[in-house]
Amino acid sequence: MAIEVNGKHIETTESGFLVNPLDWDEDVAKALADIEGIELSERHWDIINYLRDEYLNNNQHQPMERVLLKDLGKKWGSKPSSKEVYQLFPLAPTKQGTKIAGLPEVHRKGGY
Repeated sequence: MAIEVNGKHIETTESGFLVNPLDWDEDVAKALADIEGIELSERHWDIINYLRDEYLNNNQHQPMERVLLKDLGKKWGSKPSSKEVYQLFPLAPTKQGTKIAGLPEVHRKGGY
């Protein structure tokens, strides 16, 4: 599979994740979000940037939901509930968010 972004042909896996994470940029994120039916807000970007930072700068770490909620609480001033982040990413913030962030697919079970 593939998507077209700004005239570039970008390969994706069968499940819609980028084959090459280096193909990612904000326009690619917006295109992936459109495919997922998500309009990106500032809070979406906070999660996307957090996931990318953890992966790229922390030994390819892909945090579980509990850690994500705790760390977002530091940024947002209060810890969000699972319900709040699932309203942003209905198919799981650590999975759907990871897809939009251009990172490899998470294969663990559960999100907590």
